[in-house]
Amino acid sequence: MLSSTVFIGRQREGVRVQKIKAVPLGLASVLGAGMLAITAPTALAAPCASISTSDANGTSAHVEGAPLGRMPETAHGPVDLEPPHALFSPRAASPAKFVEWLTGPNSNNQTPTRFGMSGTDLGIIWDNGKTDDEQQVLIAYGDTFGDCSLPGNEWRFNALMRSADTDLSDGMAVPDPLTEEDDDYLFGGSPVTIDRPDFSKQIIDKLGLAPTEFTVIPTAGIAVGTTQYINFMSVKEWGPPGQWTTNFSAIAVSDDNGENWDVDFDTIRADETGNLDDYDYVAGNNNFQMAAYVKRDGYVYTFGTPSGRQGAARVARVNETDILDLAEYEYWNGSGWTQGDPSAAVNVIPARVSEMSVQWNEFLGKYIALYTNSLGSVVLRLADQPQGPWSDAEPIMTATAFPGGLYAPYIHPWSEGSDLYFTVSRWSHYNVMLMRTTLDHTPPTPGVGSGSMGGGGS
Repeated sequence: MLSSTVFIGRQREGVRVQKIKAVPLGLASVLGAGMLAITAPTALAAPCASISTSDANGTSAHVEGAPLGRMPETAHGPVDLEPPHALFSPRAASPAKFVEWLTGPNSNNQTPTRFGMSGTDLGIIWDNGKTDDEQQVLIAYGDTFGDCSLPGNEWRFNALMRSADTDLSDGMAVPDPLTEEDDDYLFGGSPVTIDRPDFSKQIIDKLGLAPTEFTVIPTAGIAVGTTQYINFMSVKEWGPPGQWTTNFSAIAVSDDNGENWDVDFDTIRADETGNLDDYDYVAGNNNFQMAAYVKRDGYVYTFGTPSGRQGAARVARVNETDILDLAEYEYWNGSGWTQGDPSAAVNVIPARVSEMSVQWNEFLGKYIALYTNSLGSVVLRLADQPQGPWSDAEPIMTATAFPGGLYAPYIHPWSEGSDLYFTVSRWSHYNVMLMRTTLDHTPPTPGVGSGSMGGGGS
């Protein structure tokens, strides 16, 4: 059964959709003039901005719909500027351009009314491994808010969307949700229930293993065959901006295109501060509390970082078929792969690495890593192998040009050619943007059309 609401081009039937022009990151990012690189409509108030929540210590924290620890350090302005050499050196990618709001009241997808999502973050995105009409990308979100006038703000730990949109130049359309009464409900825009067909349901719940557990947040997603895997973290305590501790990380599994998820308890990596009764802390697992996944040559590579936004990145690998068997994971020790010992893993990207994503890029013939650095910039690195060596970090979005707190850039797996699309969260709106950067096979000579003045993109 088809949904009664259809997309006509980029517009839902009966709904006027305002398109937002993409604007390059300009000279302001170099001079620190504070110019906004987004010409979006005036933003509505951040979700639940008038509602105070409490941090782990029980003190009231006026934050825009999420705990203080989740807030980037650059939410109220840049902590420092990127040095000129980082902006004007030979570039593998152009400054990023805004494509659209993927979620929130300014989104063409109208997520508040169609999915009950007024505010959310992350936008972790991966290919579902299916073919033909069933091929989609799945998008996992973190803490999600709905109607803030209702008790509890319709808060969910996490949520998920689906899209089959291959033309990303004008945004990413998400189809209407479908319920179990519809034949193709497993490929609708989001998992929902029959009684609430316009409300994205929570997909992963607490496990009840820890004395204190504030939320359960996805950190990475991947498909092996047509089975979906989400790596998630159990948050124990929120701290100052950019800092939190975890109980554990683990993997949830879905065999029905992300509709329902089951946690594999054998994949739990207890953090050293987790205080889990039935799971011992294994040295090194604290460095794999947050993850980034990439597949290549029969392996799933897992890039791990500690909880919060302060740590370095390490890497492990496992045969695709053994992704749920922690004993089979091999850890890069600096010269080779050590099996079964997460403490052997060495830094492959130095701190601070925040909420990263990694993809193999056919256009460049290299791995690409995106994350936010200590200055709140979205940076890009390249490598021939997952274990590196990785190139120097290259800023493609800065906290000066995009104020409000950037975090969590995740590469869209259907990026083609020189166009690299990615999602990124912006704290001031507590929603997710779709961005585009243009890759370059042959970075220009320094001082000749390079850096943030290069424009980039067509």
